[in-house]
Amino acid sequence: MSKETTPNCTLCTEEKEVEEDNESEIYLSVLWHTRVLAVVFYNSGDCSVHFMPDTPENDQFSMLKRVIADLQPRYIVTSAKQDQKFSDFLQTVESFPNDINVAEGRNGPEIVLFPNVDFGLHICKKRILSGRFPYLPVNVTESEKILHLSSIIPFDCPVMVRALGGLLKFLDRKRIGVQLEDSNVRVPILSLKKYVLTDIVDMDQDTYSVLQIFKSEVHPSVYKLTSGVKEGLSLYGLLNRCCSKWGENTMRLWLKRPTNAQPELTSRLDVIEFFVAPRNQETVQNLQSCLKSIKNIPTVYSASCIGSTCRSLPRTISLFSHISSEFSHDLDFITSILSKVVNFEESLAEKRFCIRPFVDADVDEKKRKLRGLPDFLTEVARKEMESLGSQIPSCSVIYIPVIGFLLSIPQLPFMQDESDFEIAGLEFMFLLEGRIHYRSAQTRELDSLFGDLHCEIRDQETMIMHQLQTLILERSVALHKVTDYVGQLDALLAMAVVAQENGYIRPRYTITNTISIKEGRHPLMVFCSGTLVPNSTDSKEKENRIKIITGPNSCGKSVYLKQVGLIVFMAMIGSYVPAADAEIGPIDGIFTRIQTLESVSLGLSTFMIDLNQVSRAINNATEKSLVLIDEFGKGTNTVDGLSLLAAILRHWVHKGFCCPHVLVATNFHSLVKLKILPESPLLHYQTLEWCLDGDEIVFFYQLKNGVSETSQAARVAALAGLPADIIRRGTEVSELFRTGQAIQCLNQTKKDHKRQKCQDLVSRFLSLDLEDTKIDLQKFMNCDVLPVSSSIL
Repeated sequence: MSKETTPNCTLCTEEKEVEEDNESEIYLSVLWHTRVLAVVFYNSGDCSVHFMPDTPENDQFSMLKRVIADLQPRYIVTSAKQDQKFSDFLQTVESFPNDINVAEGRNGPEIVLFPNVDFGLHICKKRILSGRFPYLPVNVTESEKILHLSSIIPFDCPVMVRALGGLLKFLDRKRIGVQLEDSNVRVPILSLKKYVLTDIVDMDQDTYSVLQIFKSEVHPSVYKLTSGVKEGLSLYGLLNRCCSKWGENTMRLWLKRPTNAQPELTSRLDVIEFFVAPRNQETVQNLQSCLKSIKNIPTVYSASCIGSTCRSLPRTISLFSHISSEFSHDLDFITSILSKVVNFEESLAEKRFCIRPFVDADVDEKKRKLRGLPDFLTEVARKEMESLGSQIPSCSVIYIPVIGFLLSIPQLPFMQDESDFEIAGLEFMFLLEGRIHYRSAQTRELDSLFGDLHCEIRDQETMIMHQLQTLILERSVALHKVTDYVGQLDALLAMAVVAQENGYIRPRYTITNTISIKEGRHPLMVFCSGTLVPNSTDSKEKENRIKIITGPNSCGKSVYLKQVGLIVFMAMIGSYVPAADAEIGPIDGIFTRIQTLESVSLGLSTFMIDLNQVSRAINNATEKSLVLIDEFGKGTNTVDGLSLLAAILRHWVHKGFCCPHVLVATNFHSLVKLKILPESPLLHYQTLEWCLDGDEIVFFYQLKNGVSETSQAARVAALAGLPADIIRRGTEVSELFRTGQAIQCLNQTKKDHKRQKCQDLVSRFLSLDLEDTKIDLQKFMNCDVLPVSSSIL
């Protein structure tokens, strides 16, 4: 029996060992620069590279801790030149628990440091573009390779590009999986994928730009034209009513890191709902008053005020409960010891750290002596005057920190050269502002008696300051929590103020994959237009997920797309939204293809921008993503643009219920007329209402079901003030092109007359007999050719 079972057990053991040998390992490359985190890693199991675009990260590295805990990397690659806080964090990383490393006798991942030059942006870009990717065709050209990689890798994320370049350097040096191969065999990279944490909404920089979530403008002040910037018309500018820099930082972090974690979003909305209620406005004012006192550091007195206020608020709201518990013992201790030790009035006056009386007896004694010095020095000066000759009219004894006590007399007329300054029994020191300073026996005695009082007081108070800092830092965890909760409270108060002023409502989150917005409004258009027409949006799980919106130029299609994107985004940061009602499903990404002015100013191909942005949406969007596409294909041939747009929409239609929420605004009316899209309940055709008042077009900006068959470009051009003759000619050419007729040039008679002149001149040239000596060629050129040619030109 044992003989039969032993081989089986051995086989199982060997299979287990093989599985362990083939277990995938993670090689992580990390950079943190100017509070921006970039994460790239290689998975040896499927030979794939995953990248996380540049993401804001604080110096507590909470997101990076999550990434490391999630991936459990074997190695962490980074630059040897890093911020000190990041270097300190890396030292703690080696003690992080890691299942793989623990099995091999190590506590955490191994840190690998490369020279900073290996993470240079230009070098890393070249390293990426020169990389070998087996999934690309062998005969792909350099430009095609760049275009393909640009559709996957966001090269507008410089920190991420540097991290990816550093990882490729590490893979080539480590030769993972190809250790025994020839040196020309590279580490295989079979796919490039985007890495997003489970509860973070995926967004790229283009989406932030086109939705105007942030918008920096040059400061209008003439003193700040070269360096100063201010926030323009943007969502951040709208919501930022924060009273402290901690609130501003938290607000900016939330906007840069939207989340679909419903417990966190619900917690934020509970706080806003409490502050929006009219009965709680006095509490809002009290808290904002406390927050305004918090400047560069969270002032413990203001924090204590916030803590005591929150203790009277409902503990059912998690933020109030946390503040009530955290702003207690340690904070009270810090507040008490600061009030007992620090003399704030004297510190402000002296511009240095000063302590209160009775804190240190030695310092109190020195300060008493220092305060009594003026009267004492007056008496010393009187005695010094008795020993001076009658030629010295007056003198004084002064105390200068570091230098000590000196005898000072006025410079007399006969004292011109340094030799004239010599006085018996006195040591000349220096001449300053018409007074000569000496050391005398009395001043030397004072130096030995009193010492350097000022410096000694400073040194002792500095020592006490360091002791106080050490004592407070023992409770630094409480201060970090105070900073965090103060920022959250300030940001939510700001959102509540904006919500109340603009009539926003609380969104509802649902587990169903839907987007339902009733009478939504663009949050920024109210500041640009007096007329704002609300529009609804309804994208269900099994129908109306792909909306094709047509309509005349300038009818409001682009504004509507941005409106939907902004409302969904606001819901993903836990803010109230501008709508009558809103129900949002678990959105995991927002992708846009809307042209920006920055793209035009850089001279980039519009069509290439179209392809890159839509490719990222196709590669990364899931059934829980929102995709906004506006005027796709403007930068290429109409037929090519229409064909690609139809192919993209068919791709999503064929995905069925797994397709994302898609809103497409287009003037390709043939998309509907030619019926090149399949019949599907996922497709939903909409347009915006308009009518004609005589020859003038009137827009109602109201969304309705249906299809628009014309762009009304001529009438829109008339509204824009284009001259009537240009509009008339444009309409004529458009009609000829639409019907397939020849487009005739303007002033055809004049053109025919010129052509006849040219033909006559050519005929005369051809009829010339150049061998005839009687012909005067110069006269022919001057009299016949030049006048005719000038009239033609």
